[in-house]
Amino acid sequence: MALAKARITIEHSGEQFDVMFNPEEYSLNKDNNFASQAIPGLSSPLLQFVHGNLRTLEMELFFDTTQERVDVRDQTQKIVNLLKIDSTLHAPPVLRVAWASLQFRCVLARVGQKFLKFLDDGRPIRARLSVSFSEFIDEEREAKEVNRQTADFTKVHIVVESETLSSIAAKLYDDPQLWRPIAVANDIDDPRSIAPGQSLSVPSLPFNDPDTGEVVH
Repeated sequence: MALAKARITIEHSGEQFDVMFNPEEYSLNKDNNFASQAIPGLSSPLLQFVHGNLRTLEMELFFDTTQERVDVRDQTQKIVNLLKIDSTLHAPPVLRVAWASLQFRCVLARVGQKFLKFLDDGRPIRARLSVSFSEFIDEEREAKEVNRQTADFTKVHIVVESETLSSIAAKLYDDPQLWRPIAVANDIDDPRSIAPGQSLSVPSLPFNDPDTGEVVH
């Protein structure tokens, strides 16, 4: 069986090229951002989810043109050029990094070049590139994967400083006018009466208003 080669494809043009040598390892990273809110009387701050960060793919690529005795930068520049702004896109190109089961849609975020061996005239013939790719998710794909119009299940929200029912509805339902389901679910008569540290039940939508019978989607 032939050795599977790591391949980079430029999505909009279909241009692709294999790396010279497969990486020895790669790492996939993902993290979330949380805001902490100090509440008087509590032993520790409350954490509120803010947003998730993009996944990143990091690896080291090795290049060696010792046998050919040509400038290794002819090869490494193919990677470095992926940082350039494409004139048709007005942005660096979207890429697909594929290596066997690894399939990663991304943009190149960073390249670090280290040259290790040189010809007598100073031209480098061996290099290591530390590369970092950031996952690329466009708005259309994000909308398909995550329905931001409604909450799909009841959840608990801890109020932080300066929040209102409208701002909470905007964050969780993507519509500030949908504050009433939260008020009704928590028996809140005055929407301005919520306080930092208060725990609110956020119902799923559609929601039946017990007072009017109206269904909110």
